[in-house]
Amino acid sequence: MAILVGDDTRLVVQGLTGREGSFHGMRNKDYGTDLVAGVTPGKGSSEVEGVPVFDTVAEAVSATGANTSMVFVPPAVAADAILEAHDAGIEVIVAITEHIPALDMARTVTHLRRSSDGRATLIGPNCPGVISPGKANVGIIPGEICEPGSVGLVSRSGTLTYQIVHELTREGLGQSTCVGVGGDPIPGSDFIDILERFEADDGTELVVLVGEIGGDAEERASRYVGEHMTKPVVAYIAGFTAPPGKTMGHAGAIISGSAGTASAKKVAFEEAGIRVATNPTEVAGIVKETLG
Repeated sequence: MAILVGDDTRLVVQGLTGREGSFHGMRNKDYGTDLVAGVTPGKGSSEVEGVPVFDTVAEAVSATGANTSMVFVPPAVAADAILEAHDAGIEVIVAITEHIPALDMARTVTHLRRSSDGRATLIGPNCPGVISPGKANVGIIPGEICEPGSVGLVSRSGTLTYQIVHELTREGLGQSTCVGVGGDPIPGSDFIDILERFEADDGTELVVLVGEIGGDAEERASRYVGEHMTKPVVAYIAGFTAPPGKTMGHAGAIISGSAGTASAKKVAFEEAGIRVATNPTEVAGIVKETLG
């Protein structure tokens, strides 16, 4: 099995007529994802390589039954695009766009979480997306490095997602689903949201969690694992060698005093019974040992 995207995914790309949207949308289609529509206001009734384009997400959903959206639009309008997808009934919204203003995301995430129907899941923004190997790819994760299997992965870092997936595949450890939640301070979904889904997924035996310095998402995830997870979790944290007092990487990688450091996160994970790898390559070895 898999989470978030799979054989039943029907994808609409918001921004399919743009350079990045068309490039990655077609890559997802070539992987086997059912790309059913694109949306660009003012370009309805056109098409991109045979994929119909609509003026609104609501029109795309009505005509094609789209249930998943990938957002590839400029930062200034990305929050409105996410809200449009939600209002049109899209179930999974994957926002790849980076540099969306924090205030825009604050109101958007609040609206989605307070929505009475609770049907929509937002992944991102500023993320690599979601792939369920052999089933569907929604985002920019290279499908060629993935293999179907039973290891779930959730990560704040796009680059480390690729590296660790490659290491897992090289060791013969296939993945159920790989989820990049993004490194912004206000994500649509956090570690706990994804861990909960993996815990309920019959096709996932073990979860790899890739964190980084800054914030308290990893500490909160460690508490959730200790209290609610029955499946083993293996972790890696980026930033052990970050110079003290220096802002590194994502907007969410901000350290306050001793809180948010890699060392503090490592302690929290280990107290919850989570093994922590010292480098990305070691992750695959620990996973292989844990699964026996």
